[in-house]
Amino acid sequence: MGRQNKRSSICCGALGLAFLLSSCGSGSGAATQQPPPAAESTATPVTTPAGTPVAEPTTDTTEPAPGTWVTYTTSDGSLSFDHPAGWTVADAPEPPPAGVSIAIGDATGRQLATLQTNLVTGAVCPAELPHAQLDTEPLPALSQGTATPRFVFEGRTDPTVADPVAATTLAYGITSAPEPTGPGACPIAHFFSWPPSGAAFGGIYDPYLIYPGKPQHIDTPQAYMETQEYQDIRAMITSLRPAG
Repeated sequence: MGRQNKRSSICCGALGLAFLLSSCGSGSGAATQQPPPAAESTATPVTTPAGTPVAEPTTDTTEPAPGTWVTYTTSDGSLSFDHPAGWTVADAPEPPPAGVSIAIGDATGRQLATLQTNLVTGAVCPAELPHAQLDTEPLPALSQGTATPRFVFEGRTDPTVADPVAATTLAYGITSAPEPTGPGACPIAHFFSWPPSGAAFGGIYDPYLIYPGKPQHIDTPQAYMETQEYQDIRAMITSLRPAG
């Protein structure tokens, strides 16, 4: 029951991230992944006597080498980020009326992060909660005016929840919120300033999620930070930058 409660809490935490400080914008359009350019023919045109066979053009279908990264640019041309070539980038099932909304998944299709733009954000802090900041890095490439967003991996614990497993939510993403200075902090709100109002790029970490290929006993955020998956997610999110 603890793991089921935890998954329920994590889902609620994910929805909470999307609505704590924002409401959807309006407009039209959604991000679509641009297909890679077709590989050039490896055959060289030649002139041969009549009746002599001519080699057919061939296409390079070689899979990207392990460790290869590629760059994705949003369909509106505003932002770019890098990700492992084996990962997927796809439109959200229900795209917003404006901006872009895409989901990034691993080779199995398991969702690792989402990117949304044209979010309307506002400062709402119903109550401070015990917090843990596990990782952080400023992202000057996304600065707007004097505000510099930062990447964070952090957690919040709700003392009103009796189940200690369900009480904690862990998430990674980009935020423009002030860095906590005391034992308490506002609920997780991974939004950052980006024209015309705000954007979000991040995801939820569930230490109890079971999936194929997951190493055993990766059940703490500190242990997760040592995994290749976290390092790749971190590198992807911190690579976000203006396109062009």
